[in-house]
Amino acid sequence: MVVLLAVLSALAVVVLFGALVFYLIRIISALESIGGETPRGYSSESSYLSKIAFGVRAIEQQTGHLGPEVTRLNESLGQAAGGLKSIDDHLGRTIEAAGRQEGA
Repeated sequence: MVVLLAVLSALAVVVLFGALVFYLIRIISALESIGGETPRGYSSESSYLSKIAFGVRAIEQQTGHLGPEVTRLNESLGQAAGGLKSIDDHLGRTIEAAGRQEGA
């Protein structure tokens, strides 16, 4: 009986490790299909992940100069907002004065 349990336990361990190896191989193949460029040989095919990384790098290079320009634009728009507020105040006072002249 003890020998039978030992053999069944050993068999269960072998089945467990077999299943582990099987599913790890499947996971690796799935990750390789979306991962970086194929390291085997000189393949001209690129994976989806490498294409996405290339596109992100291109976007980063093309938009890298926007940071300082946006800061300068924000400062200019802040000054324009101050000027528009002043114009709004003047127009409000002009409307009030025109209303007082009509009423007088």
